[in-house]
Amino acid sequence: MPERPESARNHFRANPLVLQMNMAEGSVAGPGILVVVAAPEEMRAVLRGMGSPREVPGEWAQVEAGAGVDVVLTGVGKANAAGAVARCADGSRHGAVLNIGVGGLLPGGTAELGSVVLATSSVFADEGVLEPGGFRDCAAMGFPAVDGGMGIAADQTLGKRVRACVDASGVVACVSTCSGTDRLAREVAARTGAMVEAMEGAAAGLSARRLGIPFIEVRVISNTTGDRGGQRWEMRRALDSLSEVIGPILRTLRAG
Repeated sequence: MPERPESARNHFRANPLVLQMNMAEGSVAGPGILVVVAAPEEMRAVLRGMGSPREVPGEWAQVEAGAGVDVVLTGVGKANAAGAVARCADGSRHGAVLNIGVGGLLPGGTAELGSVVLATSSVFADEGVLEPGGFRDCAAMGFPAVDGGMGIAADQTLGKRVRACVDASGVVACVSTCSGTDRLAREVAARTGAMVEAMEGAAAGLSARRLGIPFIEVRVISNTTGDRGGQRWEMRRALDSLSEVIGPILRTLRAG
């Protein structure tokens, strides 16, 4: 598994204010970034990694957390994510929307707990109909989310910029019901080809796409999926990784 550059990780771990300092010194230019985070603990980790003294904002409240970087706490789930991005993303201010948070490792995924994963595509996993013969998604029913399918592809330019900051890349499934049984975890992996599941990415990405703003999703793996009794969790490790990686990602995006 490729490592994030040690120099970048140590640099930001030693001085989290470096992101804001570099921005203030004019080393970054161009449109800003909207950072989209679902849950308060994820937001605390992100703000900590940015060296921001801000308290966690209320849901759907956009606040500036550094020069050219706005953050919004969406709340958990697709409706919250889509609505918050639709409300807060502004094409005249934001050149990118970054959805970042934790996620669950699906069967067949080769990443490890604590790994940082760039979504190559953020896929709606459970919009459709469950029939006796199996599940059909909305695209198969004639109602695709975008581009004839159910996935929001990562913006290629943004993806190339942040690839050196992550450990792996792959499809991320966007679910309404998390996989707390082995059967559901296998089904989600099979129908989407995803290695990770979360609850907001495709919805946030679809809103950004409708607004014409480039989008990427990044997930830190906090747990395995499947039967609850057999799941492995390392939430603290995942949140620490989230704090470590947010600075390098934002600096890379802004420097591009």
